[in-house]
Parts: sequence; C-alpha cells; structure tokens
Amino acid sequence: MCEQQSYISTANVKEYGRTAYYKMLDNARQGSLIKVRRGVYANLDQLSSNMIDINTIVPNGILCLWSAWNIHRLTTSMPQAFHIAIKRDRKVVTPTFPKIEIYHYTESLLNIGVISMVIDGFKINLYDTERCVCDAVKFRNKVGMDVCAEIINNYLVRPDRNLSKLMDYAHQLRVATIIEQYLQIKL
Repeated sequence: MCEQQSYISTANVKEYGRTAYYKMLDNARQGSLIKVRRGVYANLDQLSSNMIDINTIVPNGILCLWSAWNIHRLTTSMPQAFHIAIKRDRKVVTPTFPKIEIYHYTESLLNIGVISMVIDGFKINLYDTERCVCDAVKFRNKVGMDVCAEIINNYLVRPDRNLSKLMDYAHQLRVATIIEQYLQIKL
C-alpha cells in the first residue's frame, strides 16, 4: 500500500478504496499505527528511528539549529527536539510526539543555504554546514557561547570547509563582523 519509509496519509490511502482506509483506521485504533497529526499516521518503527518525515509533518520545513548541527557533526550535543525553520507568518500544527520546535524566518533569509539529504530513508531539507555556522553565531546568546565556539572550532578543522561561502552567508545574515573576528583569532 505505502512505501516502508513514507508516512501514511489518509488522502493516499483513500486512493486504494474504502477497505484500505478502514483498515488503516483499525490499525490506528489497535496501536500499530500512531496518529502524528490530522490525516497523517506512522508505524512504530518510523517513529523510533533517528529521523522523521519532516515534509509530511511540516511541509516545506527546513531542519535547522541543533538538529542540523548534529547531522553535520558540528556539535556533540544531542537535540532534544526536531528544530524546523519555516516562513514567517505561516501557522503549523505540530504533533505532541515527536517534539518539534518551529522557528520563523523571513522569506529572504529562509532559503539561504538549503540542501537536501536522505537520512534514514527520508528526503530532508536542511541547512548546509556554512549556514549552520552562521546560525550558531547569530543565536550565540540563546544557545550559549560554549556551543557556538564548539561549532566554529569543529567547522574550522574540516578539510571541506568553504570560507568564501561562509562569509557570503555571513554578510546576508548580518553576522559578518563577528565571524571575521572569530576567524582572525582561530586562523
């Protein structure tokens, strides 16, 4: 009926007929399917993996901050929730499980540095490494100076770092002078 890794939506199941739809509802009542949000269900294996189907839960959402830092191995801290960036003025209903924290960005800043990766079988949009470093500097007072320093240090030891791209993003995100100061000290 559905792919192993994709979440089940009532709209997709209805295409297979009423029998499939009622079977899905029975599975949800019995506990083999978990209601993620209205019209979206997942099995227990999908929810126990390290990644969720973000596009189904938050359409056009972009993995950011702690979640993206962890995927890019910029920090040793484990995220306590899925951190997702969306366009400002957009309202999203998030499920109680898994925990999701939403961050609102203006449209001009939202799409800077977005890449796609396949993680645990899900195609995920997230920020690239350079954007992650800029976000760490931008939100250094909220996440902590120790986390910000760890992210910058881990980025600078990478052989695949791209300082010109980092500075381009830094100018767009208005953190260029701070990143330049960090680079002068570290390099």
